[in-house]
Amino acid sequence: MTQLTGQPMTDDDIVHLTVPADGGYLGVLRTATAGLAARLQFALDEIEDLRIAVDEACAMLLAIATRDAELECRFAVTEDALTVEVTVPTVRGATLPSESSFAWKVLTALTTAASARAADGRATIALLTRRASGY
Repeated sequence: MTQLTGQPMTDDDIVHLTVPADGGYLGVLRTATAGLAARLQFALDEIEDLRIAVDEACAMLLAIATRDAELECRFAVTEDALTVEVTVPTVRGATLPSESSFAWKVLTALTTAASARAADGRATIALLTRRASGY
């Protein structure tokens, strides 16, 4: 598990979105991700990579979410990075994909760092993406 860092500049740089844990609402999170990454002047390919990573993380969580759950997404914007934490209540006995799974390899290939944790009936996947230097 990788420790994610990057403190927000101010409290105003935290965005919380909650949507039903249903694939039909993932477009809202993908759009928010792209908008916030664009605000940080990420390159177009970095924005698309992050959108795909958020979509993949949400798909992992939807597979283990309780019925009628809500998907909570927290975006932390810093000067050169965007951290996305997605959390969902999970069914009893649910486990996240192993770090050797294809889905996890996708997450780590598309982001600077990724981590996952499950405790107290909730699972969270956190993604950190730093903007490439030179902007």
